[in-house]
Amino acid sequence: MDAYNIAIKDMPSDERPRERMLKYGPEVLSNVELLAIIIRTGTKNESAIKLAERLLNRAGEDGLKFLLDSSLEELSKIKGVGLAKAAELKAAIELGIRVQKAARKIHTITKPQDIADLLMVEMRYLKKEVFKIVLLNVKNQVISIENISIGNLNSSIVHPREIFNAAIRKYSASIILVHNHPSGDPTPSMEDINVTKRIIEGGKILGIDVLDHIVIGDGTYVSMKQKNII
Repeated sequence: MDAYNIAIKDMPSDERPRERMLKYGPEVLSNVELLAIIIRTGTKNESAIKLAERLLNRAGEDGLKFLLDSSLEELSKIKGVGLAKAAELKAAIELGIRVQKAARKIHTITKPQDIADLLMVEMRYLKKEVFKIVLLNVKNQVISIENISIGNLNSSIVHPREIFNAAIRKYSASIILVHNHPSGDPTPSMEDINVTKRIIEGGKILGIDVLDHIVIGDGTYVSMKQKNII
């Protein structure tokens, strides 16, 4: 019999995921073991560990990215998951994202990598283009991060008035534009560049500097300032 298909309650106590976590800490557990703890129970023919292994080995897909991208309905239709387990999985993923956001301290931005470190986890797997602005004070410390639009980046959706309205309300001295490319390739398009130049011109009129535009890809990014595009 497949060792992973033995019910967790029938495994030696020192091999069970929950007991291993209690003894050694969560950092030593594999993704399969962590997922099995969340799932808790398997099915008549499949242990929680085997179900977790199957979820993380979806054909041709990265398991964790699959869990992040899948909707509640999509997960619930997978054999052995159902609505209850799907809700638990999505709740755990969302909580992880919120913990990451809550852990942010006061950030001082000195280089493009600082922005990538701040937003890469949140934005690299988004299915749609999301446009954000990072509002900075006179010391280049982050005041807040504002969502401006969701959808394709174009001049009709991303309008300077929405961008600078947020900057003025928060008394921002300067801003950094950030958006993602769902394709994973952060190379700026011509539309990206044109929209950026339009926003920069608006900033000059209002006395709010647009320091950079960062395009987030899958684990990589492009700074238009570094590339001398703007």
